[in-house]
Amino acid sequence: MTGKQWLALAGIAVAAFVFNSSEFIPVGLLTDIGKTFGTNEATTGMLVSVYAWAVMLLSVPLMIIATRLDFRRLLLVVIVVFLVGQVLTSLSTSYWMLMAARMVVACAHSVFWAIAAPIAVRLVPKNKRALALSVVETGTAVAAIVGLPLGRAIGLAVGWRLTFAIVAVISALLLVYLLITLPWVPGAEPFSIGQLPGLFQNKGLVALFILTALYAWGYYTGYSYIEPFLLQVAGLENDVVTLVLSVFGVASIIGSILCSKLYPRFRFPFFRAITIGVPVALLLMHAAAGFGLAAILGVVVLWGISAASVSVVYQAEIINVSSDEEETVAMAFFSGIFNFGIGTGALLGGQVVNTLGIASVFYAGGIIGMVSILFCLVVAVGRLKRYSVK
Repeated sequence: MTGKQWLALAGIAVAAFVFNSSEFIPVGLLTDIGKTFGTNEATTGMLVSVYAWAVMLLSVPLMIIATRLDFRRLLLVVIVVFLVGQVLTSLSTSYWMLMAARMVVACAHSVFWAIAAPIAVRLVPKNKRALALSVVETGTAVAAIVGLPLGRAIGLAVGWRLTFAIVAVISALLLVYLLITLPWVPGAEPFSIGQLPGLFQNKGLVALFILTALYAWGYYTGYSYIEPFLLQVAGLENDVVTLVLSVFGVASIIGSILCSKLYPRFRFPFFRAITIGVPVALLLMHAAAGFGLAAILGVVVLWGISAASVSVVYQAEIINVSSDEEETVAMAFFSGIFNFGIGTGALLGGQVVNTLGIASVFYAGGIIGMVSILFCLVVAVGRLKRYSVK
């Protein structure tokens, strides 16, 4: 790979860092935001759910419209919209204004995650695709290490609004960087609404979509409430919660590195292992809270490694089973379905918190995760073997 390719790929990874930091900063600041607007945990958690549902609903329609643009121009427009949304978020003076500002960010998010992976694989030779996707996922992992915990620390120190203002400043700098380093990247093949039914005739894609929904639903039933869980159930102090979230991010980077090495060599065994890893971690979380910090960190490491690898591998498999014409819209569906799982998980988690108590939230996520394991082993892997086209 050339230096120019690395610079452009680094820009996509930084964009992934910024987008993911913005999406999940509210997870680390649920308690603080709730105090600002006088809302309980479940109501504040709806910021995560509604955001995710907006991404789910907008991903495919916006991506179908956006297939008329080359990827370079499209990405730059997306970052401008994202920047505006962050400014509005930082200026929010009510819960509903904050919700509306998050919807602006969701518009940018819905397109970004549909094009990030296709841009990355187009920037590099074909035999470096797994590496390119891992680099982008590293940006996501660093968001968990630096973005979410640092955003939480800033929010606790000077207020959550300043956290989003800083995200806006970083977005502006990123825009300038990509204007300089990102080359022209051809856009996706034109795709019309009339072609959507054909997309669902691809049984490999359908299996991945179902698996993604189940996985994300279980994952975010627990993850959306990890901060109050660690504070209330595990009894950790605020700075220790930030440490736990940072360790999660470090584990995610390790997962990205392992993925770039192991996935090309052991495609389906690795696919099975990482799909199993996350539900197991969810089911162990409550027990780990009773044993102390070391046990919690052990579970979080398993969770982070598995989750980062899932993100890379599922996107790679979308590309493997999609034709060139289907690829970008299929990725938009993947992003939308993933966010359906996020929103539904956060909503279910809120209901579990309100009815059974926050101590039960990870068990609920783990049970859904076990269904995803069953579907992976019985259906998904077989279809992926049969319907791969690349």
